[in-house]
Amino acid sequence: MSDTHTLVTRRQFCAGACQMASCATLATLASACSGDDGSPTSPSGGGGGTSPLPVVSGQFTNSRVQVATSGSALANVDGTALVESVAGVFLVARTSTSTFVAIDATCTHEGCRVSSVSGATYVCPCHGSRYNRNGQVVQGPARASLRQYTTTFANDVLTIAV
Repeated sequence: MSDTHTLVTRRQFCAGACQMASCATLATLASACSGDDGSPTSPSGGGGGTSPLPVVSGQFTNSRVQVATSGSALANVDGTALVESVAGVFLVARTSTSTFVAIDATCTHEGCRVSSVSGATYVCPCHGSRYNRNGQVVQGPARASLRQYTTTFANDVLTIAV
């Protein structure tokens, strides 16, 4: 058995240290990108039970977005949908046979698109902010309410004034 020690050059030491630091960084990034960190502000750790909203197309004309409700998720009372148009994206809920609530689908926390629902609550997929059907914050990190738009309804066509 030999009792010799192998000397490491400064270059070998630095190269090995950089490799170790790179591996540790990649491991951290991989776990952070997994999307399930269980933190209380993430949707997965904030109560769960969310469903993606059905998407409905809207036609933009004369500062208004028109949505045909017949045959869509908005055909019945309590129906909700994500309405997409060139004028923007809106969260829409049918609250009675002739009334709707339309709010901006852009989260006020960091600008993510709110695209999920849990019961009567809209949920932002990025950090778990929750809003009621009127766009008011129910749970942060968002602090400001979502913008609400005026709506009218006639002949199975919802009109959102933008």
